[in-house]
Amino acid sequence: MTRVRVTGLVQTLHMELTEARETKSKLAELARDLAEQAGARAEPYAAGGRDPMRAPTIALGIAVQEDGSYGIAVRYRLGVPTARAIARKVVAEAGVGADVRRTGRIRSLADGTVSPRPPVVTAQALGETDRVRPLRPGVSIAHADVTAGTLGAFVVRAGEEADGARFALSNCHVLAGSPDATPGDVVVQPGPADGGQEPDDRVGELAQVVPLAAGERATVDAAIARLDEGIAIEPEYPAVGRITKTAQAVGNEEVAKIGRTTALTHGRVTAIELDDVVVGYGEELGALSFDDQVEVESTGEGPFSRGGDSGSLVYRADGVALGLLFAGSETGGSNGTGLTYLNPIDAVLEALGVRLAS
Repeated sequence: MTRVRVTGLVQTLHMELTEARETKSKLAELARDLAEQAGARAEPYAAGGRDPMRAPTIALGIAVQEDGSYGIAVRYRLGVPTARAIARKVVAEAGVGADVRRTGRIRSLADGTVSPRPPVVTAQALGETDRVRPLRPGVSIAHADVTAGTLGAFVVRAGEEADGARFALSNCHVLAGSPDATPGDVVVQPGPADGGQEPDDRVGELAQVVPLAAGERATVDAAIARLDEGIAIEPEYPAVGRITKTAQAVGNEEVAKIGRTTALTHGRVTAIELDDVVVGYGEELGALSFDDQVEVESTGEGPFSRGGDSGSLVYRADGVALGLLFAGSETGGSNGTGLTYLNPIDAVLEALGVRLAS
């Protein structure tokens, strides 16, 4: 394969967004070429093969510079020397405007399908792991055969507003968990890891999933559960109240989320439009590669997210939603507590054909 030469295209620190996107595309081709030379394509990885989390791939996106202009975000995984070497070559081509970070291994932030059901695990959780009625964002929720994730938001589906149907939004790996899950499967609150079980803790049933498949690239990890009649809801978020508006992340926004494990945390958007974010999903799906993702780092002393926070809605201080939290690493970020990854919220809502409930 012919190597793409981009030296000279990016020689200044500051780039407009359009130029940054064009440069990212050229650098991505260079990164794929280098990965092939190292013996591994920068493609999604199926389950059952060699460890894809150690493959020499890097993620490329866009980062906001201190003056508000745009540069290239380069992310590589700690402990993968070949990936580090590729990142160095890409950075050399990108110029001095590159924002380079090590991420560690990135995993979906729920433990997936469990059999047999595990004992209740709440010792390290700061959020709401008990049975909560009315339902509200941030509480523990999951498919009856999944450990626990987070209820992110309430949504309505086009054409069903009149009949009062309400849906809970979270991740596919929270509300479905397995490729074998089907619409109609029971969803419980709290999740099974927090003691939830059917029929006593049933709140609804799986209604719709954006499928995740081994070996295929993805953009969103999302699903909705139709709530049972008589299940009351309280759609309020800390400090901002109800959230009904969405926006595209542009970088450097101060954000917050309320999650099952780390409760209310605050962070900052550090990169947007990240491609080739390789996320571990366990034995059934292996590792999947996600494009057009948003990255957040904590602005507090602790992490922005941990396992069990999957499905949390991430929003700005003015109460506008930016993304659906689905994955993270335990290392990286300014305070060393990890980096968090979000699906853009508009992509999530569009894929499901829903909108935030008002």
